[in-house]
Amino acid sequence: ISCTWFLSIIQNEFRFGKIDLDTTMKLLEKLQIPFDYEHVKHVFKKTVDKYKEHTINIEDFRSIYRTLVHRAEFLELFSAYSPNGKILADTDLIEFLREEQYESDASEKNASEIILKYEPIEEVKKRRQMSLEGFIRYMSSEECSIFKNDHRTVYQDMNQPLCDYFISSSHNTYLIADQIIGPSDLWGYTSALLKGCRCLEIDCWDGSNSEPVVYHGHTLTSKILFRSVIQVIEKYAFVASDYPVILSLENHCSPKQQEVMADYLESILGDKLLTSTIGDAVFTQLPSPEALKFKILVKNKKVGTIEEGMLRRELDSHGETGEISGSDNFTDEDETGENTHLYQKSTSSKHKSDSITSPPPRKKPKKKMKIAIPLSDLVIYTKSEKFVSFEHSLHNQKCYENNSIGEAQARKFVKHSAREFISHTLRFITRIYPKGTRTSSSNYNPQDFWNVGCQMVALNFQTPGVQMELQNGKFLDNGGCGYILKPEFLRNRNSTFTPHNVGRYSKPMSLSIRLISGHQLPPSSLSKTNKADPLVHIEIYGVPEDQTKKKSSIIKSNALSPRWDETFFFTVQVPELALIRFCVEDEISLIANEFLGQYTLPLLSLCKG
Repeated sequence: ISCTWFLSIIQNEFRFGKIDLDTTMKLLEKLQIPFDYEHVKHVFKKTVDKYKEHTINIEDFRSIYRTLVHRAEFLELFSAYSPNGKILADTDLIEFLREEQYESDASEKNASEIILKYEPIEEVKKRRQMSLEGFIRYMSSEECSIFKNDHRTVYQDMNQPLCDYFISSSHNTYLIADQIIGPSDLWGYTSALLKGCRCLEIDCWDGSNSEPVVYHGHTLTSKILFRSVIQVIEKYAFVASDYPVILSLENHCSPKQQEVMADYLESILGDKLLTSTIGDAVFTQLPSPEALKFKILVKNKKVGTIEEGMLRRELDSHGETGEISGSDNFTDEDETGENTHLYQKSTSSKHKSDSITSPPPRKKPKKKMKIAIPLSDLVIYTKSEKFVSFEHSLHNQKCYENNSIGEAQARKFVKHSAREFISHTLRFITRIYPKGTRTSSSNYNPQDFWNVGCQMVALNFQTPGVQMELQNGKFLDNGGCGYILKPEFLRNRNSTFTPHNVGRYSKPMSLSIRLISGHQLPPSSLSKTNKADPLVHIEIYGVPEDQTKKKSSIIKSNALSPRWDETFFFTVQVPELALIRFCVEDEISLIANEFLGQYTLPLLSLCKG
């Protein structure tokens, strides 16, 4: 039957005898098979080399199809459940789902749905059966992905206070390269929002013609208009997620241009901008992501309380300014002294003192900072507050006030006062940002700060690498909506959990991973054909006790279909915080490997089967 079906689809293309590479590609597309151009090209080339021409006949095409599609590991699995090795009845498929995929409640209905969806041969489908062709298409589908299907949509409780969630956060969102001379670009905002990022950073400076601009101050990075940034945010804010977007303003503007910013925020964002509290006038905790759906919040310094600001909004406050005592401007990132000695090469003589080696002056005279009242009053639930100490916050900070802490200081807290740090993040939104010396836009490991409950662990989204892979992997969870409910022990005020001493919060999980095979991996950059010497690293990221990595053997000269059949065992103490990363490399010498690809996901989103 499958032979007749196969011929009925392809024979028309062979009516003139032979086909070339392009037609081969089109036929594979018609057969709905995922393929990699490089691999098909090399398998095709190998076939035509024996003819010394550039076309193949129908039998050659069939052989190429089998090489790419009829993988041995699928055949073995199919044969184990098919009594005659040709067909799976719906009852055989149910047995497969129960035994191999751990779907204990698999029923006739499940089997019928799978057959209807994936079986390409009509007469087999009508008999409620599945051929090898259908089985392969099912096994290659999203349904058999290692990522749990029900985690692809929002499934967590979204009605807890904002501070109970990890929030996908970006640092210097406007940069698309390095921090010194690279371009600023609106694409930084578009791409971050499309990845589900919910906290964006906007560095605002006075521009000409009363138009505030966005760029990395005191550097040669190019400038973009604040107005354009807000227009892009308005357009893309809720494409990937319905949940609130927070604009973290690093504000260096004069009061006059701050007013211009406030006007743009209101006129461009309209009803999407949150300008008043929701629900009760008196509140003791932050609202939930659910209550703030489709809203954009401004995170900035603020004069006075929310209540005072709401009363003021009823009057015309144009031209009014308030004062806040603090350091020499009112940005988050100069607060902990980490960005004060940022630039190695100064661009003008007046910044010569900013070299990395000179220690920042510790005591600065307290300056009063001027803030435009219209901008101040747009800050509702996300008021930026200078971080003094955990004790100070505990006694003085309000639930709607949040802190930004630089990575170096935050790392010391993780090491020396993790319990106080967790007690702080239980109550207040805490944002971590990369140290100023990361001029190439490199990133730190975000896991260390998720482990203590920091909600906004801001990374340079434009910089690929393990750190962004962990970020992307973590936020695949909960439908990719950018908000992930923290584990109970990072939300409960009686918790005694710390990452270095998990104690009674340990729920050990035994994990067994069988690495079977790879398929159509990217060839090595050193290979003139489609070859590579692949190996796989399996890594666990989580609390220090859970950090571990194991690696497979190396399969020589095979990127098309390497076969490992190796099993790895792990015990994970705190699965709620753990991520698992599969990284495929090509061994290019005894001391160096080339990265071929990776996939990272939360351990608890891992599908059995």
